[in-house]
Amino acid sequence: MHHAKTDSEVTSLDASSTTRSPRRAVYYVQSPSHDGEKTTTSLHSTPVLSPMGSPPHSHSSSSRFSGSRKINNNHHRNHKLPWNKDIDVIEEEGLLQNEDRHRALSRRYYFLAFVLGFFLLFSLFSLILWGASRPMKPNVLIKSIKFDHLRVQAGSDSTGVATDMITLNSTVRFTYRNTGTFFGVHVTSTPLDLSFSEIVIATGNLKKFYQSRKSQRVVSVAVMGNKIPLYGSGASLSSTTGVPTVPVPLRLSFVIRSRAYVLGRLVKPKYYKSVECSINLDPKKINVSLSLKHSCTYD
Repeated sequence: MHHAKTDSEVTSLDASSTTRSPRRAVYYVQSPSHDGEKTTTSLHSTPVLSPMGSPPHSHSSSSRFSGSRKINNNHHRNHKLPWNKDIDVIEEEGLLQNEDRHRALSRRYYFLAFVLGFFLLFSLFSLILWGASRPMKPNVLIKSIKFDHLRVQAGSDSTGVATDMITLNSTVRFTYRNTGTFFGVHVTSTPLDLSFSEIVIATGNLKKFYQSRKSQRVVSVAVMGNKIPLYGSGASLSSTTGVPTVPVPLRLSFVIRSRAYVLGRLVKPKYYKSVECSINLDPKKINVSLSLKHSCTYD
């Protein structure tokens, strides 16, 4: 006969089964350190997977992994930091070089623009001065001529040909006026030629002078000729006294040249005045000034 189990027996069976349950397995995990020099061995005990659920996670294991990740990240940061610094330095140097190059080009462009602008303005200013000075031409007025000496006598030229020869001394006076309001002028002229029948019988040279702005002067020039051959033209002038007995038609011609220095030697306009006068020499009026105000033309 089978007897029912008592409560004391059931309790003893549960206790025995409990004491016979297998112990939890222990495993070892070896984690290498990330410094490359030392190796640390860590022992962690983790219970064996139970058939009823997932194995529990150890807090120390999670801390170890998170700590290793932080060390690894810091390790990579430490290795990348110098490289990043080098890149930053190179980029900064490149930016500085580009900025310096840009500044140099800007200065060059500004300088070229300044030179070009100055040249254009200076050229425009010079052109304005030149245009303003052109209408300010000098005025020339021939006043008189005086014959101091006149004699016609027989003689021979340099080749020995016999001919009448004339000797003449005279003085030409004229007024020169500079009309320029902001510049002076330097005045010269071609020789003053006194001609008879296309033969130059007397010549005079104007001495160079300077005339200041808006001023004038009276100029005297000696026009003389000594024993100038007349050849066939002197027949009408010859006389026993050596002085012509009839009026002698003469022509006075020369060109007055004026140069103004308005802006140094950059703006220097030139003026030319051609003068031609018709003179009727009366032998009775030697040593008398003959007015030429209405006997001259100007070009």
